[in-house]
Amino acid sequence: MANRSGGRIRSISYAKYGYIFILPFFLVYAIFQIYPLFNTFYLSFFGNGKKIDEFVGFENFKTLLFGGGFAQQAAHDSFIRVLSNTFILWFGNFIPQIILSLVLAAWFTNARLKIPGKGAYKIIMYMPNIITAASAAALFVMLFSDSQLGAINAMLLKNGFTTETISFVSGKTEARVMIMIIQTWMWYGNTTIMLMSGIMGINGSLFEAASIDGASHTQQFFRITLPLLRPILLYTVVTSMIGGLQMYDMPALYNVGTSQNKFTETIAVYIFNNFHDTSLNNFGYSAAASVILFVITSVLGSVCFAINRDKDVKVKKSKKTSKLL
Repeated sequence: MANRSGGRIRSISYAKYGYIFILPFFLVYAIFQIYPLFNTFYLSFFGNGKKIDEFVGFENFKTLLFGGGFAQQAAHDSFIRVLSNTFILWFGNFIPQIILSLVLAAWFTNARLKIPGKGAYKIIMYMPNIITAASAAALFVMLFSDSQLGAINAMLLKNGFTTETISFVSGKTEARVMIMIIQTWMWYGNTTIMLMSGIMGINGSLFEAASIDGASHTQQFFRITLPLLRPILLYTVVTSMIGGLQMYDMPALYNVGTSQNKFTETIAVYIFNNFHDTSLNNFGYSAAASVILFVITSVLGSVCFAINRDKDVKVKKSKKTSKLL
């Protein structure tokens, strides 16, 4: 580029300064995300415990998924148990959570319902989400303690509803149901706010036209609201699935003392316990379980996106393919 005197104007590029400013993020990401990821894959393929430098290939994966000898079968049984616990706890809290959130979101966004104090309700619903899992676990352990010192057990015994204490914390079904209830209570507010934002983004003229045509509230919900909420529902399902499969805090903390309830132990708890217990030397099993969890999450996420893919996009792509052929 030349100026009036015939000389060239030197252009200055500031792009490099942008890279310098974002460099700290990539350094932190590489140290705390990329390196642990590669190290996990390394541990899953190179030995187990003290044999950390010995390449064993897919042996750790085969042991966890299919078993083998006595020790291998024990590791397999333990992994299948925590895997089933994880899915049970996730489904048990996600299904009531999404149903409750959909009902509340449709209720609070209905313009015909003059609900006083909607803002206060939203704050109250969202408040459990900002409570730490440790605080929630400690609260519910004290309330539902297995002994007579627990407030709920003491009330049930005093009023004659039961003759012996109920194992809300150490039991099988009772502990699972309690964790499901706690997780639903903690997260339904966040899900409700997300769904409300999606419903409020739908064009109101669609509901007005449906009302003029004589459609009921139920028909409007299933024919208009739910189909147009599909992107938000997809986001909710995927994020809930990722969080549910990686559930650690509540199953690890909702226990009697330091003892782990085997009926509420999830994959994340299994990975943590095996990796940090030096007496077990199960580094390879922990790493292999992490990789298996990563694969399961990726596959389920891909299935969710494939199921909820826009039909119009599929039709357009098929037409383009047919034209090319």
